[in-house]
Amino acid sequence: MADAQVAAKVEEGTIRLQVAAARQEESGRGTARLPRSAFQALGITEGDFIEIEGKRVTAAVAMAAYEEDAGLEVVRLDGLQRANAETASGEHVTIRRAETKAATRVVFAPAQREMRLQGPTEALKRVFFNRPLAAGDLVATHGQQPVQNVPPQVARMFNAPAYALTQIRLQVISTTPKGVVHIDENTEVELRSEFEEPRDARGLINYDDVGGMEDTIKQLREMVELPLRYPELFTRLGVDPPKGVLLHGPPGTGKTRLAQAVANESDAEFFTINGPEIMGSAYGESEKRLREVFEEAERSQPAIVFIDEIDSIAPKRQNVSGEAEKRLVAQLLTLMDGLQSRTNLVVIAATNRPDAIDEALRRPGRFDREIVIGVPDEGGRREILAIHTRGMPLGEGVDLTELARSTHGFVGADLAALAREAAIEAVRRIMPKLDLDAREIPPEVLAELQVEKSDFREALKRVQPSAMREVMVQAPKVGWDDIAGVDEAEERLKEGVELPLKNPQAFDRLGIRPAKGFLLFGPPGTGKTLLAKAVAKEAEANFISMKSSDLLSKWYGESEQQISRMFARARQVAPCVIFIDEIDSLVPARGTGAGEPQVTARVVNTILAEMDGMEELNSIVVIGATNRPNLVDPALLRPGRFDELVYVGPPDAPGRERILGIHTRNMPLAKDVDLKAIAAKTERYTGADLEDVVRRAGLIAIRKGGADTGEVTNADFTEALEDSRPTVTQQMESEYAKMKGELKRKALEVTPIGFVHEGMVESTRDSKHGN
Repeated sequence: MADAQVAAKVEEGTIRLQVAAARQEESGRGTARLPRSAFQALGITEGDFIEIEGKRVTAAVAMAAYEEDAGLEVVRLDGLQRANAETASGEHVTIRRAETKAATRVVFAPAQREMRLQGPTEALKRVFFNRPLAAGDLVATHGQQPVQNVPPQVARMFNAPAYALTQIRLQVISTTPKGVVHIDENTEVELRSEFEEPRDARGLINYDDVGGMEDTIKQLREMVELPLRYPELFTRLGVDPPKGVLLHGPPGTGKTRLAQAVANESDAEFFTINGPEIMGSAYGESEKRLREVFEEAERSQPAIVFIDEIDSIAPKRQNVSGEAEKRLVAQLLTLMDGLQSRTNLVVIAATNRPDAIDEALRRPGRFDREIVIGVPDEGGRREILAIHTRGMPLGEGVDLTELARSTHGFVGADLAALAREAAIEAVRRIMPKLDLDAREIPPEVLAELQVEKSDFREALKRVQPSAMREVMVQAPKVGWDDIAGVDEAEERLKEGVELPLKNPQAFDRLGIRPAKGFLLFGPPGTGKTLLAKAVAKEAEANFISMKSSDLLSKWYGESEQQISRMFARARQVAPCVIFIDEIDSLVPARGTGAGEPQVTARVVNTILAEMDGMEELNSIVVIGATNRPNLVDPALLRPGRFDELVYVGPPDAPGRERILGIHTRNMPLAKDVDLKAIAAKTERYTGADLEDVVRRAGLIAIRKGGADTGEVTNADFTEALEDSRPTVTQQMESEYAKMKGELKRKALEVTPIGFVHEGMVESTRDSKHGN
């Protein structure tokens, strides 16, 4: 919109602009981002105070628009400012220059019911110094960054650095004089310790408090805000507005919090139904309670009815034996169909198990749209961490971007737990300075309290992704620097795993798909497991390590379910590397004889189906390791399953020297020890053999010199070599060399018809006799 058009909107020094959301990191700053044309029209400069009038009047500090907003006529407000003005994104507000008076007295109180505050008010005065306030406003203190507009002499007067408190949401109870005021050095500030009923609790949870859900919020605003705010749109179009939205996804992703934020931003009454609470013991009591909630919501419209854990009150009727559950499902169906037109009532339900809900609810006219709230990506995790560390005094070394990169698979609840654990770690560090008998902590001790990078590192050891609690998941600590002598295998894994997980756009650009699976084969002890761990660490991916014994069960169908669950978990915590060690025992060739256990045939079929079904999955790689690749079912070796067959053989002489260097990294070596000479004497030694040589040399040194021995000599290594031998023989080398050429050919020579007939006969026998 041109400046002339903006000027046409100005009447008596006012201007109307459309509201948009500010960046999350600016939440609680009390600023409004305005376009250049607005500054000119109002005759103000950056840092001046403005009044914002929606349904209510509030004030803010005028700041320049973001670069990406160039040419847009919008005012960017955070969630608290939108709540204070009683407006929402997309609506218009009137803005004028504010003339504020210096306050003689300002009274604050906690905005949250469970919070109790006490202590000196100098820090509060410092935080809100020279900031416009009005009675009834919700405001927030904020940590981490210097407070704006605090003169050095004021900071000295308060005898503290010009830094803010940790983030606490407060309500401005009263100001003297009334109207829009600002705090100066003469203002008396009072902080009441108890929560007082707020003017409007909408600002307590808003879109600024929900991270990593930009697209989801857009969908929900279409489905919920539009019908509640502008029902006439749907009347004009001659269609019924949406009645319900089903949110589903793993636990802890923020479904309940998102529903509360939508209700607050929509200015709607919020009614919560928790599944177990609605159930009554008397006949018809559960249905009556459900009706009462809907009736009260109708009287209070616009309203949102939020049903948490809906699978507990509306399960599939064919799967429950009790009549009470069936009647409750029928009652919910009737209420959602409704005889009256509920234009101003929307039902939002949340569940972790959408497949457990009665299918009659999952149709248009009841739950019109189902929105998946998945595990956040790296950008989403960065946003969520910023929300949970808003009120944290962070040390200089804390990098939230780096932390987001190393928390694959973490949902919002996990990241909240991580921040909490890091804070507890920081408290643990200052415990020796605390006098436990004293009732108060000295201010100088509190001023020192900061959450450091090391605190988050320790917290990461205790917090793991909630989606992965049932299986072993780890962030490997082995990197490429810890591996040597397998250069060819390392290069192929870097190209095939690390590159697509880190740069998927490169593959999209060329229109090719990355490899789904890698089969590492070679003699024992050559470093196949270490390679899988290193590639997972360097690709910054989660690592699920499974042994065949973990996946096989004697119960019919249990093994297949274990494998399906493993792949499902990997999808939730992608990017992920699934590593299956000794894979030949899990997926042996089918149809090799009448005595084969049929559980393995079904397991092979399940893995084949899961790997074929991975076309739509991103960032999941399966790595199998085996010493006997000729026993693996040939159907797994074709492209599309294990695309790459990677031979991991014994290291050459330079590789052996580097391996010896890794294992003697922390060993005090005598000057006569020549690792190159030792490497030359250890032909066909694997990495495990060389580790054993170093271990033996150390033991010999202790035996000779006692526990206080200072170094390991060349003589110790010579003696250790006499006691050891290579695992790999010449015959094994020649057999593996022959195998390398045969594996792919074997995959192509499978005869499908004979294979199927044999499998069908065995399958029939299996169905009669069990596993």
